[in-house]
Amino acid sequence: MNPYQLSVTVTPRYLPEQSDPARQHYVFAYTVRITNTGGQPAQVISRHWIITDGAQRTEEVRGLGVVGQQPLLPPGESFEYTSGCPLRTPVGTMRGTYTCVGENGIPFEVEIPEFVLAMPRTLH
Repeated sequence: MNPYQLSVTVTPRYLPEQSDPARQHYVFAYTVRITNTGGQPAQVISRHWIITDGAQRTEEVRGLGVVGQQPLLPPGESFEYTSGCPLRTPVGTMRGTYTCVGENGIPFEVEIPEFVLAMPRTLH
């Protein structure tokens, strides 16, 4: 059994005050909670996002850390942060992975499950 296990939950929301639908500019925030559900400490090193808008245009974003941090999570601890994503359509999706490293120094990937970004009243 892998002693390094992290779970990821994401809560997205539409930001009407930052959006301008007349200019095809839709802004979303998403709050991510990363929880160490394993038996050993693990550190989040980098992220890889795959963002797809309603027209199936895809953008990939890679970078070190999350919101400028590389949190070290002891077993049972969580790290939560909020970030944002602009889209050219009122609906899209995001998914990705975090690259983490355990105490043994070996990197491992943690999946970020796909979630929907949707302006209210655009999905039935």
